[in-house]
Amino acid sequence: MLRVPSSIQPDQFQSLSIRRTDESEMTFVAYRSDVYPERNEVFFEEHAVIVVLEGEKKFSSPTQELHVRKGDILFFQRGCYSMNESIDSSYRSLVFFVNEKLLKEFVSQHLTLFQPSLTSLPTDLILSFSSSPTFTTFIDSLLPYFGAKTPFLNELLRLKFQELLLHLLELDSTKQLRSILLHIYQGQKTDLNYLMSTYFLKPLSMNELAKLSGRSLSAFKRDFEDHFHTSPGHWIRKKRLEHAHFLLRNTHQNVSEVSMEIGYESVSHFIKAYKQQYGFTPKQAA
Repeated sequence: MLRVPSSIQPDQFQSLSIRRTDESEMTFVAYRSDVYPERNEVFFEEHAVIVVLEGEKKFSSPTQELHVRKGDILFFQRGCYSMNESIDSSYRSLVFFVNEKLLKEFVSQHLTLFQPSLTSLPTDLILSFSSSPTFTTFIDSLLPYFGAKTPFLNELLRLKFQELLLHLLELDSTKQLRSILLHIYQGQKTDLNYLMSTYFLKPLSMNELAKLSGRSLSAFKRDFEDHFHTSPGHWIRKKRLEHAHFLLRNTHQNVSEVSMEIGYESVSHFIKAYKQQYGFTPKQAA
């Protein structure tokens, strides 16, 4: 599984970054000719916006399948996604990676935009928008900054970040994006039942699960044990083996295929764990 943006290779894109006042740096935008060259499972470490400049591509979340074309704009909440190969060789996009601190700063500076009654938090992890003439003009104004040598680049990019979010709010006719941003600003935590049912088969670390939940690692472990009365690691192992048990009894997948699907790199380790939980081997269950 790819981790984005930390695993993106420099020869695959041009990037622009914003340096924060605490001296950390974040990738504000990456310009790529092909976001992912083939089908991949991807974990977004940060929230992201993808603007399709040319071509077509397919994206999917645990609840969605999206076929995007030139002019489409997608907002991704951080999480796991499947990125399919480009449908044609001309695919180009801008990918904005936006961390929560900058999103919270934006909302705090524009609270009047979030005061009216908002819709509940959307269940879909990807929001889709169609471009407008003003948004296209904004994108055109951003492209010259790649390779720019101005000493004010950081300050200009911070303004461009504000402009990006304001344009997205303008396109947000359903107010779903407003709900997500307000949710982030208020520091609301993700429901653990929803989180774990969505991601228990994904190869995510405890730190990544904690980040997805909107908690620190220690708070995630504490809240998890209070809610499920067991540790995250023990719960995940049990649920994965239960899923394996279902697959063995209801599909034609063999032991090796099932082992791989639930995240065991070693078939022997899977067999040992399965037998420990069920008292018989996976082959006897099939």
